[in-house]
Amino acid sequence: MTNGARPARPPSPAVLRTGSRELIGRDRELRALVDAVAAFPSMTFVEGEAGVGKTRMITELLAGPRERSPWSLVRYCQPLRDPFPYGVVFECLRPCAERLERVREKLSPVVGALRPFLPELADSLPPALPPLEDRAAERHRLFRAVRDLLTALGRIVLVIEDMHWADEGTRQLLRFVLTDPPPGLSLVMTYRREDLPDNAPLGRAFRPPPGITGTHLRLEPLDAEGVRTLVEAILDAPVTPGFADIMRERTAGIPFVVEEATCALRASEERLCADEPTARRLLDIVEVPVLLREAMVERMHALPDDTRAVAQASAVLEVPASVALLSAVAGVDRSRAHVTRLLERAVLVEVTENLYGFRHPLAQRAVYDSLSGPHRQELHLRAVRELTRLDPPPLIRLAAHSRRAGLTAQWLRHSEAAADVAMRAGDAFTAMELLRAAVAEPGIPAGDVDRLAISLCDCALIGLHHREVTAQIEQLLSDPRLSDEARGEVRLCLGRLLIRAAGAMGRGRAEVESAVDALRGRPEHRLRGMAVLCLPYINTGPYADDLVWLERVQAGQDALEPSDLRTELLGATLGSRMLAGDPGAWDRIGMLPTVSEPVGAESLLALARAHCNLADGCVWNGHYARAREFLHSGMDLARRVGASYILGTAEATRARLDWYVGDWEGLAERVERLDRIYADMLWVTSELNLVKGWLATARGDWDRARAAFRATGMDRPDSTLIPVAAAAIGGTVTLLLNRDDTAAACAYADRVAALLRRKGLWAWASEPAGPVVEAYLAVGRHDDAHAFVADLATGLHGFDTPIAQASLIACRARLAQAAGDGAGTARLFDEAIDRFRDLGLPYRTARLTESVAARSADVAGLTELVDMYEELGATSDAARCRHLIRDAGATTPSRRGRRGYGNELSPREREVTRLLANGHTNREIAQAMFLSRRTVEEHVAKVLRKLGVKSRHELRL
Repeated sequence: MTNGARPARPPSPAVLRTGSRELIGRDRELRALVDAVAAFPSMTFVEGEAGVGKTRMITELLAGPRERSPWSLVRYCQPLRDPFPYGVVFECLRPCAERLERVREKLSPVVGALRPFLPELADSLPPALPPLEDRAAERHRLFRAVRDLLTALGRIVLVIEDMHWADEGTRQLLRFVLTDPPPGLSLVMTYRREDLPDNAPLGRAFRPPPGITGTHLRLEPLDAEGVRTLVEAILDAPVTPGFADIMRERTAGIPFVVEEATCALRASEERLCADEPTARRLLDIVEVPVLLREAMVERMHALPDDTRAVAQASAVLEVPASVALLSAVAGVDRSRAHVTRLLERAVLVEVTENLYGFRHPLAQRAVYDSLSGPHRQELHLRAVRELTRLDPPPLIRLAAHSRRAGLTAQWLRHSEAAADVAMRAGDAFTAMELLRAAVAEPGIPAGDVDRLAISLCDCALIGLHHREVTAQIEQLLSDPRLSDEARGEVRLCLGRLLIRAAGAMGRGRAEVESAVDALRGRPEHRLRGMAVLCLPYINTGPYADDLVWLERVQAGQDALEPSDLRTELLGATLGSRMLAGDPGAWDRIGMLPTVSEPVGAESLLALARAHCNLADGCVWNGHYARAREFLHSGMDLARRVGASYILGTAEATRARLDWYVGDWEGLAERVERLDRIYADMLWVTSELNLVKGWLATARGDWDRARAAFRATGMDRPDSTLIPVAAAAIGGTVTLLLNRDDTAAACAYADRVAALLRRKGLWAWASEPAGPVVEAYLAVGRHDDAHAFVADLATGLHGFDTPIAQASLIACRARLAQAAGDGAGTARLFDEAIDRFRDLGLPYRTARLTESVAARSADVAGLTELVDMYEELGATSDAARCRHLIRDAGATTPSRRGRRGYGNELSPREREVTRLLANGHTNREIAQAMFLSRRTVEEHVAKVLRKLGVKSRHELRL
């Protein structure tokens, strides 16, 4: 082992790494280090395990203001075999030539003893001294020379990294210097306790003498918030709290490991903000960082053989294990002593009481990957033998070890049993992963493939799945081991999965139609396929065609005895009828089992789907109280069986319901979180984007609203949910009218009118109806407006659609207003307002009330509306009302009274801040908030001043 400057490591040409530019989670420790260095003379120890950020914090210290460290030198101890005593100290002194020239007269003669060790400084040092016969005296003179030289250099900060590798001579020299330190010296030393040979960085305990500041800093791993902040800084994008929690679990919060894992994930071009199971999958397969792998291999080589065997057994077991289990799998005696040594060397940690494992999975995998194939297999065989003896047996672990040990039959048996247990526990993702691995194995017999494939399909249809699952199910269709009967079921599953995916609805419907033909000999499964084809919202064809399928499914379900299949089919047909506004749906709800009746998982699943379907239809049609009831029961049932997909659709329905009834508090944040979780599920994300668009419109963020509406898939109605597309187009018409782009607004109005006429389901016109009529009237297309309202009235006749009926009355009020019918206008607006108020829709009520108040310049009414809009969070609407009040020549009093906000942001300044952070220009902000450009400029200046930023580009939400 020797000391010296650390050689530079060339960057890998294959990997582009970009860590965080900011020091994350170390504010307190950095302040303490800065204070310690400033209180010279001082000595500071910075302790922390490998990768925890010691060097990063030193870099941050030395990058600070010059008064923090006027002259600084950093050198590293090295783990080399032949030590050169005091080498790291001499490396620190070598760059001092220029500084020594200025202090030559201050150097004592004893400093000349350094000439043989520092030939680069010979011209600046006193004459060399004759050698001494006593080696102890020679060493003492050398130590004095180093201290005197440091004293002459004046104010200096020396940083010696990796003191755990320092030779004994260096430790003695530093103890000597620190016993009577130079007055201008601040010495910082970093080390890893687990690698110290004597459990003390200076070889033995050292207490600083009076007058010298002594500081000990221990850097701990980052907490979950620190990990999240670090990951976001590297990616320059937000991640979910759940993803950050999993990242911390996988990396133990060690910054280096977090950075390496994040960069590896980024290189994989996968979504990093997905649901938690997907996040776990990604972090399970990410490549172990090269530097971490090298560090673990080096540490393992330094261990005695039996101790290393215990660590390798832990790597094979993967999960924390007892000393006895580690001993049995490793095949060694005295394993308690070996585990103790591994704990001391920080190879293993006590994860929970009496259970030991690696600090984080990447370290475990680094050791596992270093094992040879035969050795790995032998350890897995031992693991199978030992785990089989446990009661109950750990099925998932047994499946994994059996597979890696080459025990195919046992692996298949344990995998199916584990998948069954996981499904009963509501963990469809784990079941999917087990079954995916099994069905992909080429050696599995044909009879087993049928069973495994159908089980995989069942899991995929109720849980959250990633794209690879759909791709694997599609590949199964060409697997020669699959029987024709099973192939029809697999094709039906594939079609249902594709219908849920963005851009694949048409293809999915075609697969379902093909499956229905293929399943003629299996009527129960054929009914399931027909129940998909009767859904009216997955195609733009006439509702009359959907009714044909609906009647066929209903006839089939009515012929069935009470069963899970009958409940499943009822859920589909009732949901379709409710969504269409068919009043007959209410009469058939009693055919469903009560919530207390089902006992099996399939029964609960079928009833959960039925209740959530009914909730969705109730929200679209305006039965909000019943929607809340169905949502509550449906989501509770879905949670009980772990039906993640059904929960996702229910969450989207709940978000839409909360928008309608005015429960906007935290809604935007919730929708963003859900959008990340269910990112690949069209039926969920399309509705979430619709709510995003509505919220952004109410807040005046029109560019974001337009993008959200487009993200619903409204421009491709055949590839998205029809009622969502219709509502999104209606929202887009409103946006275009707000921007006075009436030509474009009418173009979209024509599109949605054509869509509704082609589909023939006017129950879905509640959102676009008003904007369509407004657009037509704005350009003088009165005949088109009247024709649309007439078709709407005809289409709603005989249907149970309270919100669409209220929208129809509002449209008639607009027509009366355009015709100059004052009495009719007032009567119809009052009736529409009463309808929306009775439905419990505060925003729709306020918008219609505003139309009346604006027409009559009712300042008192507009003032009340300002308060209503602000209570909801509709800041753009509130700003528009203030503008109308100003136009009427009145002031706009605040609901809470005028007050000074000091350095805090006022409500209006907060809104300006939000729009600024989203990239809006002053002109766009003025338009959204109905303010003058000059007023917006004043608000922007105040925001920047109060937040202490120099430009709008530094603002972040």
